[in-house]
Amino acid sequence: MELLILLYALLIFYFLFMIGKRAYARGDQECYILDYQCYKPTNDRTIDTEFCYEIIKRTKELEMEEFFHDSVAKVFAKTGIRPSEIDVLLVNVSMLTTVPSLAARLINHYKMRDDIKVYNLTGMGCSASLISVDVVRNIFKSNKNLYALVVTTESMAPNWYAGTDRSMLLANCLFRIGGCAILLTNKRALKHKAMYKLNCLLRTHHGARDESYNCCIQKEDEQGRLGFHLGKNLPKVGTVALVDHLKELAPKILPMSELLRFMVMFLVQKMRKTSSVAGGKTKPVINFKTGVDHFCLHAGGRAVIDGVKLSLGLSEYDIEPSRMTMHRFGNTSASSLWYVLGYMEAKKRLKKGDKVWMISLGAGFECNSGLWEVVRNLDLDDANPWKDCIEGYPPVTLVNPFMEKFGWINQEDPATFIRPETVLARP
Repeated sequence: MELLILLYALLIFYFLFMIGKRAYARGDQECYILDYQCYKPTNDRTIDTEFCYEIIKRTKELEMEEFFHDSVAKVFAKTGIRPSEIDVLLVNVSMLTTVPSLAARLINHYKMRDDIKVYNLTGMGCSASLISVDVVRNIFKSNKNLYALVVTTESMAPNWYAGTDRSMLLANCLFRIGGCAILLTNKRALKHKAMYKLNCLLRTHHGARDESYNCCIQKEDEQGRLGFHLGKNLPKVGTVALVDHLKELAPKILPMSELLRFMVMFLVQKMRKTSSVAGGKTKPVINFKTGVDHFCLHAGGRAVIDGVKLSLGLSEYDIEPSRMTMHRFGNTSASSLWYVLGYMEAKKRLKKGDKVWMISLGAGFECNSGLWEVVRNLDLDDANPWKDCIEGYPPVTLVNPFMEKFGWINQEDPATFIRPETVLARP
């Protein structure tokens, strides 16, 4: 009898031990953001449209050198982490490939360790930031006590389009120089110092669909000039990708009560055989605000922001950070999410325990998103790119200041339009 009791006790102890071991190991697989720094070009970098064209026409040197030395250095200085302590380095720049790689350039500049794990991503589009975080997260699952540095930016100058195709000229108007350096860790001892914790990350890729694949693509125009084509069907493609993405994501981030409510409403409507057209009633929609406090949308352009707003049923307050980022910094490609997050911090919207949902759309076509939890109350950082202008946002009007001077181009016939060199030349 005593032997039987001892055997049961050992089995119970082993069971509890395995549960505790699994829970402890899971703690080392968490992904925390210790700090991130967005690049803000100095005021002397501000130039008008004509002068910008002339500079691009004369030179196509890398404009990201200053970013590498600015934002990355600020991350190291603020956190006290030395470059030699970095275990994983991941750099993503979609429109530029160099040999040696840009990651190698950073390693050389900061004299990082010989055994550092290095990844250099290209061609991943505006959603590359979350792809990079996903790579780091997977590394964290199998390795303990690591520091990872993610560097995300884009190369503008070599990809300036000098032709007359409107679908390619749009990229010249939307995209701007920017970048962000993010320091992540899975060290449980640094949990109290972290800014955010990653709760969920999901990626959806529609590259198998021709319409999705071709809506954002680098190609040559009829004159052989290389440019980046943005199709008119981009909002539609983005909406389809987002809807498919949400079908898989919703059960992961929403409370069971909201999922049950939606299911009941859907079944009731189906049984009554009503529809949004025939019955004059709207279809049931999921309220994502039941599981999300803040929406960090990629500032890809007005059409993209409006499309996501409509799909998710968001208010102007919800998308204000994305609109303001587009207004102030333009589309900085994969780094735009972090400027949007910086706006939320500058407006003191984020509180401990809040859930921030990052949503990015990019060429491929991809829809990626991550749900972050605010670990501690955040103060306005001196290095926040919004610090010196946040009081002026949102502005009274968002009217395009260039329409009066350049609006005439909308009346031109693309078949006969000739670029007026005298207008574009520097005075």
